[in-house]
Amino acid sequence: MSSRQIPDHAAVAVETGALRSRRRHVALRVRLARASLPYLLILPVLAAIGVVLGYPLYNLVELSLQRYGLFELIRHSGTWIGFANYSAILHDQVFWHTLLRTVVFTIVNVGFTMVIGTLLALLLVRVSGPIRILLSSGLVLVWSMPAVVAVQVWYWMTNFQNGVVNYALTQLHLGDFSQHDWYGTTFSQLAMVTTLIVWGAIPFVVVTVYAGLAQVPGELVEAAEVDGARSWRIFLDVTFPILKPIFLILTSLSIIWDFGVFTQPYLLIEQSKLNASNYLMSIYLFEEGYFKSDFGRGAAISILMLLMVAAMSVFYVRRMVRMGDVT
Repeated sequence: MSSRQIPDHAAVAVETGALRSRRRHVALRVRLARASLPYLLILPVLAAIGVVLGYPLYNLVELSLQRYGLFELIRHSGTWIGFANYSAILHDQVFWHTLLRTVVFTIVNVGFTMVIGTLLALLLVRVSGPIRILLSSGLVLVWSMPAVVAVQVWYWMTNFQNGVVNYALTQLHLGDFSQHDWYGTTFSQLAMVTTLIVWGAIPFVVVTVYAGLAQVPGELVEAAEVDGARSWRIFLDVTFPILKPIFLILTSLSIIWDFGVFTQPYLLIEQSKLNASNYLMSIYLFEEGYFKSDFGRGAAISILMLLMVAAMSVFYVRRMVRMGDVT
């Protein structure tokens, strides 16, 4: 009897172990399938992006490794020079001065845009319905205005001969601004560009922050007011933590946009007044690559700018992922 039970128990143990092993394999496959599902869903998007951007990016990298001027453009063939374009750019003092100027320019633009936009969004919450509609309509009109039209309006307003700004400042007895040239110095040129860019970027920030303010619980604000907290303290302790993801997105996008802005500074300063002292990175790229017909050097500058923007994007994505893990 015992001699029969030993093989039976051994067979049961073997079958049980095999069953457990199969279950573990099935569970592992299910977990792997669930983990890979998000990547499979975004695979078509990645493939489309690779097709749309991959080939042009490959051509841009290839062009940056060549000497490609007007002669090479005519014969449709460049001269391979390796990393000579990158070496020349990185040893060019104009590049480093332009990069520093662009970083400062971007910080100033983003700072003004975020502060003024947030203040206007907080104002929209407090004003009456008709005033809110009027302000919102004005913001939409500003946002919808094409950049070229905005530049022309801005230039007309700041024209030193018959500009509205000069006339208004003179009539307000703030000084004699008749015939004052707002584009006479590098600082004033970039200041005018900053006012134009901030003016055009504020509506997006206002609308986005105003929509986010609707997510702030009114009970928390009322409780803070009952406790005697001031408005700025309520904003820092109650509103800002809730709107932090929105502020992060807006700031990151504004940095990327303002770092590569081209239309407003190029058209407002004008080609005749452009020089190494007022270059931004986009203008530096245009002058070196297209105006001087050195397309290989321009491609190398484009790649460097792309790497900088990619680094900013990685920082933004990492911060968003961390905030998502916390929540």
